[in-house]
Amino acid sequence: MLNPHERFTALYTTYQARVYGYAVSRAGHRLAEDVVSETFLVAWRRLDDIPDHAQLPWLLRVARNLLRDGFRQAARRESLEAELRTWLEEAADAGEHATERVTVLRALAALSEADKEILTLTTWHGLSTAEAAEVLGCTRAAFFVRLHRARRRLQAAIDTTETGTSRKSVTVSGRKPR
Repeated sequence: MLNPHERFTALYTTYQARVYGYAVSRAGHRLAEDVVSETFLVAWRRLDDIPDHAQLPWLLRVARNLLRDGFRQAARRESLEAELRTWLEEAADAGEHATERVTVLRALAALSEADKEILTLTTWHGLSTAEAAEVLGCTRAAFFVRLHRARRRLQAAIDTTETGTSRKSVTVSGRKPR
């Protein structure tokens, strides 16, 4: 049995990068380190409350709650917008293959924070649907419904973004190419 210090160290070593990745996708690089620090501070204080079978979802849920509860909301929005602009600029410079990425990133930027989070939990952060549902505090069935709706809204945003440009086959997972 590990003592609390060893258990926390193992938890931090194992999941710090994943929590940081989640924080960057939700708040941008400028605030990600603060979110990670606050998340692991909560983890230290509530070490006995962290379920062994779902440590990452528990940590991401704490990070999510910190962000949702107003953790520097104005700076978070500015940082995320700057991050998306950077990604768009980098994608635009990458050439022909990047056109699709730019379209998707623009469409993603047009979505609500809730839709962005649902779509990125499974795709960018690699969580299973059960883990993502736990992060959001909902059932798997509710998560699937939210994911389906978010994908529909993303596809609609992609279709809107593509209007006026050369139409390429850009699809959201689970949808047929056009």
